[in-house]
Amino acid sequence: MIKSWLKKHLYYPYVRHKLLPELGIQQRSLFHQYQSLAAEKKIPDFKDTGFRVFSQFEEDGKLLFLFSLIGMGRKEFIEFGSDDGINSNSANLIFHHGWSGLFLDGNQKALDRGKRFFQKHPHPYWYKPKFKQAFINAENINALISEQGFSGEIDLLSIDLDGNDFWVWKALDVVSPRVVVIEAHVEFKAENKVVRYDPNYFYPGKHPLYHGASVEAMRKLGKEKGYVLVGGNDLGFNLFFLREDQFKLSGLTEKETQDILWHPSHENEILEMKEIENWEYLSY
Repeated sequence: MIKSWLKKHLYYPYVRHKLLPELGIQQRSLFHQYQSLAAEKKIPDFKDTGFRVFSQFEEDGKLLFLFSLIGMGRKEFIEFGSDDGINSNSANLIFHHGWSGLFLDGNQKALDRGKRFFQKHPHPYWYKPKFKQAFINAENINALISEQGFSGEIDLLSIDLDGNDFWVWKALDVVSPRVVVIEAHVEFKAENKVVRYDPNYFYPGKHPLYHGASVEAMRKLGKEKGYVLVGGNDLGFNLFFLREDQFKLSGLTEKETQDILWHPSHENEILEMKEIENWEYLSY
């Protein structure tokens, strides 16, 4: 009874707010405003474009901004480490812009929750995303994506594994995303640091911060794979990359590592690294 009351009075109104048609209309208006500003060479600063509808932080707004500059293409995404796909980087694009794609995660209960959510709240285009349960590593990522019918160009790749993000992106070659969002460690400051690959890693491992890669290492990997760093979320841990051909279309400027590491909260986060600062790290 209590659970039913909470869903009715707290959860469902919160969800309905995210799904209001007015949000889609407002975003489409903003989309066209960005295009007009781009035509006039008055592109806003990437820092000023964020907002949150479904995303964990302000990634929804930043993605809308990027796709207004380069076009939405086929509207196809792949997101892994997605949990249930609800509080994700792709849900806003699904519900308000007609996208489709694939959520990959190791947690079957979370994926089942996501399936129920998308069945209960179908978006206006009536095309549900795919959900696939798997433990993701560098050895299986290409096969997992191929088995779900994806290859070649896609529009968005979002990676949030809390572990081998760097190594999985490095190994991925079955798809060529136009935009990549990937998590990095601001705690590593501007250093070029990567934690050694462990195919069996499971968060939190030996220490909740001992995994992944620094912003600088991710920037270098992106460059190697043909991607340009164009910004981060305000807290700096989610990085946004454009494929080189899309970067040339965007009119944006390339960002350096120090451009990402500006938020005051980083000082406290760096202190948390003291315990593991002398552990083994690789440079990339």
